[in-house]
Amino acid sequence: MNETAQANIPQEMANKLVTPSTYASDEIYEIYRWLRANNPLGVAEVPGFDPFWVVTKHEDVLAISRDNKKFPYGNRPSTLMDKASASGSMQTSESPIALSLIQMDEPMHMKYRILTQSWFMPGNLKKREQEIREIAKKSAARFKAMGGKGDFVEEVALNYPLEVVMNILGVPEKDFPMMLKITQEIFGPLDPDVKEAMKQMSQEDISKIQQAVVGELIQYFDTITKDRRANPKDDLATVIVHAEVDGKPISDAAINGYYLIIATAGHDTTSSSTSMGMWALATQPGLLKRLQADPSLLPAFIDESIRWATPVKSFMRSSAEDVEIRGRKIKKGDWLMLCYAAANRDEEAIPNPDKFDIDRKPNKHVAFGFGAHLCLGQALAKMEMKILWEEIIPKLRSVKLAGEPRMIESFFANGLKKLPIEFEFED
Repeated sequence: MNETAQANIPQEMANKLVTPSTYASDEIYEIYRWLRANNPLGVAEVPGFDPFWVVTKHEDVLAISRDNKKFPYGNRPSTLMDKASASGSMQTSESPIALSLIQMDEPMHMKYRILTQSWFMPGNLKKREQEIREIAKKSAARFKAMGGKGDFVEEVALNYPLEVVMNILGVPEKDFPMMLKITQEIFGPLDPDVKEAMKQMSQEDISKIQQAVVGELIQYFDTITKDRRANPKDDLATVIVHAEVDGKPISDAAINGYYLIIATAGHDTTSSSTSMGMWALATQPGLLKRLQADPSLLPAFIDESIRWATPVKSFMRSSAEDVEIRGRKIKKGDWLMLCYAAANRDEEAIPNPDKFDIDRKPNKHVAFGFGAHLCLGQALAKMEMKILWEEIIPKLRSVKLAGEPRMIESFFANGLKKLPIEFEFED
């Protein structure tokens, strides 16, 4: 990276951007705020990591996201990782065992995205509404069974989206706990509550463990694949297994990539946004009564919960050519971090961004990404949340915090891991 030293982010701040615990507090938003005001397109140089540009302005995140030709995903890892992890990552392998939509560029990306895109459209999802509502009713019963006090994340938010996605995918109910465990190990390997021993491990060792977990997931779904090839069912696994591109069956790596993104990201992110919705109900005076009086506000409440949570904090892009943004010369091959959580607190795009506000119109958050790589499952996520809140909010008389909420320590995807509440729920 040949940009002048003026582009460099202060060293202490750059170090914090790759420190998982930074993302478990409001410190990350203080850093983002400083960067947007003082160095909105700066370079982070951190020992053990390749240098990377840090993109914190809403308009820049949009501009880079929509220009997939200049800023592709596939040339380098799509998530931030150190040099040791990057050298052994599946994405940089010449023969990856999993290749997901996130890692694909055009024309491959659209060819593979369209395989399931219609399945995730609102019209098709409507057919699953009653199925999802039955799961929501069970979750509401689980909420009621907490007896007026407990951890909403552990009792409801973790399990509900997991059950919805696994049911749609075709995973047997007996395997749900295993899938939750695998997801937590993939997304939160640096969080001390996920793996206590990992606190003393090197990033390289953690990466090896994480890859082993991914391998475990892929091995599990190999059984699903073999079954659906012989016994097609009305589930998403059957759609994936029998998919074709250019008249040929898709590769095992593409099948595994679909499983990986749907079985993990498909519920973990919704869990984070759902938890943040309950946090808002417990902390924002009058919000519960407004939603009870006017259920038409639910979509706005859900959108603001998603913005506030921004479960995926960033994705990485690389530059396919020399370009200039904000007067800074980005060289071909440079790595860029698109900070969605920073964009979602950008004062120029989202007025009063540090306030949870269901009245903001429009809500221009980018928590689902933007452009061709816009989250495939966003309609499902919103539908899940709406149905769950329809089963809980009308009967929720009151709710408040019963302790300090705690966040997952992770610089890629994170959310609440503890949300102790006290509440009254109608019979």
